[in-house]
Amino acid sequence: METSSGNNSSNMMWFFKDRGFDDNIIQGMFKKCKRLEMVHQERASENWEYLKNIGIQERKLPSIVSKCPKILVLGLNEKILPMVECLNTLATKPHEVASAIAKFPHILSYSVEEKLCPVLAFFQALGVPEKQIGKILLLNPRLISYSIETKMGEIVKFLASIGLDKDGMIGKILVKDPFIMGYSVDKRLRPTSEFLKSIGLTEQDLQMLALNFPSILSRDVNKVLVHNYDYLKGRGFQGRQIVDLVVGFPPILIKSVRNSLEPRIKFLVDVMGRQVDEIIDYPCFFRHGLKKKLVLRHKLLQQRNLNCSLSEMLDCNEKKFHLKFGLLEGHALSN
Repeated sequence: METSSGNNSSNMMWFFKDRGFDDNIIQGMFKKCKRLEMVHQERASENWEYLKNIGIQERKLPSIVSKCPKILVLGLNEKILPMVECLNTLATKPHEVASAIAKFPHILSYSVEEKLCPVLAFFQALGVPEKQIGKILLLNPRLISYSIETKMGEIVKFLASIGLDKDGMIGKILVKDPFIMGYSVDKRLRPTSEFLKSIGLTEQDLQMLALNFPSILSRDVNKVLVHNYDYLKGRGFQGRQIVDLVVGFPPILIKSVRNSLEPRIKFLVDVMGRQVDEIIDYPCFFRHGLKKKLVLRHKLLQQRNLNCSLSEMLDCNEKKFHLKFGLLEGHALSN
């Protein structure tokens, strides 16, 4: 038995070397998965080829296998094939399943009956539309590894505690941000919600924020949110004004101050000659591209000595903008 095990181990060493793995990674995989020493090269080759056949690029396979060497040990027909076939029924686009496996190869090691089906039923019970359930799992395949009772159940309880337990709200949040399930309630979600309430958001504001931009709940308070909040205060916004900005355009608390917020405000004040207070009426000002939209539209309006509000200037597509301000000739020339 020892000789057979030794031969298998030696064969697998050559299997990995032939596919471009370096010695350190090979040793790490043998430590991570003891069963590699016992597996026959034929099984490993069969699994490797199958992964290629379902759309995973061969250049990505070494990275995938090094993350989850167990993938070469699993029975193809007993384990891998049933999971892939089930995932295929959830997919709506080509290569979605291959992409999910590349993100989290461990998904192939879980049981369809014992793990995948209960997770899908959990989402369904939360009101996630059937067509969206697959999207959630394939976008964040790590979900299959979470405990329904202790991990995902705690997230649901937290969301319900801030008033999001009606009309399938939690399901809508999961569709928008499947990654929220991976965060700690006590270390991330609750501190963030408490910070948002401390700056003046009401419970209703917080619910609206969670529904429209749920990923803000998982951002670090001290590293991100406080920094942006202090910047807005430094720019003269106060109290309810900041709340209105956050509710009107939630990414304002997570966008880069240096690369996004500050350049736009400087352009508004120094070039356009406007007051920062105008942003309160149109928080989505920060959503628009500086060079591709703000600069070009301001230049066109300035050339014709036209005045308008920020929303009139920005809250429309190119054609409507040119039509609104009688610039169709210029629009035709630019096209």
